[in-house]
Amino acid sequence: MREAEVIIVGGGPAGSSCAWRLQREGVDCLLLDKERFPRTKLCAGWITPQVVADLELDVASYPHRFLTFERLLFHFPWLGLRPRTVQHSIRRYEFDAWLLQRSGAPVEQHRVRDIREQDGHYLIDGRYRCRYLVGAGGTRCPVYRQLFRDPSPRAKRKQVVTLELEFPCDYRDPRCHLWFFDHGLPGYSWYVPKADGYLNIGVGGFASRLKERNDDIKAHWQHLVGKLERKGLLQKQDLNPGGYSYYVRGRPATTRLGNAFIAGDAAGLATKDMAEGIGPAVRSGLRAADAIARGTDYDLDGIERRSFDRRRLLLSALLQRRY
Repeated sequence: MREAEVIIVGGGPAGSSCAWRLQREGVDCLLLDKERFPRTKLCAGWITPQVVADLELDVASYPHRFLTFERLLFHFPWLGLRPRTVQHSIRRYEFDAWLLQRSGAPVEQHRVRDIREQDGHYLIDGRYRCRYLVGAGGTRCPVYRQLFRDPSPRAKRKQVVTLELEFPCDYRDPRCHLWFFDHGLPGYSWYVPKADGYLNIGVGGFASRLKERNDDIKAHWQHLVGKLERKGLLQKQDLNPGGYSYYVRGRPATTRLGNAFIAGDAAGLATKDMAEGIGPAVRSGLRAADAIARGTDYDLDGIERRSFDRRRLLLSALLQRRY
């Protein structure tokens, strides 16, 4: 049986950040993921300056695609805004694999199916044993499903569904566009260029509101593609998007039970305004590591619930329009 002080389930930003911090603290850890990295990961793929700081990321030495936007283009049915706000785009296919390798933690490909508590330890599939367990396996994380689902059920009204696609593209507009509430979408659609000829487009909205209206996220995907073609931002071609779902922040959830933790999308931490998941995933992974290595409280209340300060964003946009 393979033993480690800490086992982390999930190799995305939450899991790799946790492993990276634990390795720095000299804590024995093992990371399990059902997939082999690099792997395709559906995600718009933008990160904030806070993520760069949290990860101590030296942009100049990052070896993969990295594009910086000095402003975003927000499109509302009644208004267009161009606020100054530094944001970055990455490809999750590259970014996640790089973070995992940088962590320095041992990684094994394994799909977790069964978790049991025994004598102050966690037994995983009769093959792994640990004192601390961190669930960072996304919305369908087996640690959440087996240990946290009953004490901390998710609110259906907080579920977001998306369709998106990332593909090689000789895009004509290098700016990042976001359309809010377009065509009645209870969410937003996006056009996010990546460095060196990649583009990510997608739509996301609240599942419960779509269902109430007898609406379908696929119709909003078709609307977005048609809009981009009409605007000359996209050439006509066959596009086959992938779908996924996750949860934005709601009421405080149970995120620690004994020596078991959940982080990132497993804990439903995506921001309330932009449904951004990478930043909260990184910060929660680091805090889980600190709780294990340093004995600090695993308190996620300090993790931002919103991606943007709405007042500052609006002020920046208004100043741009005026001057």
